Amino acid sequence: MFRPMRRKNQELPKTVCEEILACGKTGILAVSGENDYPYTVPLNYIYLDNKIYFHCAKEGHKIDAIKNNEKVSFCVIGKDEVVPEVFGTDFRSVIVFGRARIMDEGEFMPVIQSFTRKYCPKTSEDAIKAEINKDFKRLCMVEITIDHMTGKQAIEFVRKANQG
Repeated sequence: MFRPMRRKNQELPKTVCEEILACGKTGILAVSGENDYPYTVPLNYIYLDNKIYFHCAKEGHKIDAIKNNEKVSFCVIGKDEVVPEVFGTDFRSVIVFGRARIMDEGEFMPVIQSFTRKYCPKTSEDAIKAEINKDFKRLCMVEITIDHMTGKQAIEFVRKANQG
C-alpha cells in the first residue's frame, strides 16, 4: 500500500521518528484541496499516544478538505542545516500518512490541556484552564490516526555513524 523507502540506508528507525514528532513544534499538514490542488499548511501540533493532534477554527480550507477526504499527510523536520562546504543539507525529517478526524467537543479537553502544556510550559494550570474555557466554544480539534510513518536522514549522518 505504501512505497518502501528507496534509500534504505538513510531510513530512520521508528523510535527516532517518534522522538522527532514528540519534540517538534511545527508540522506541515497536506490535504487534498479544492479543484484537485494539494493544500499544505504549517501548524503547531502535539504527538500523543501514537496520534497527532492540532487545533484550528471550525471553518476554513483545511476543515473543508478533511470533511471531503480524511486522508492526509503530515511532515515534521527535526533538523535542517545547510552545509555549504559540501553543497548539501544535514536533515532529519518524518512523514506521516494517516486519516484525520474532527473530534467531538466532549473528547478533546485532555488533548488541548496537553497541547497547552507543551507550548506554554511555564503557565499555571489555572491560567491554562481559563484560556481554554475562554475559547472553548470556538475551538476545533483534529486527530490524525497514523497509518504509515517514515523518517529519513541525510547521507552525511549515515557516513558519520559508519565512521565512528
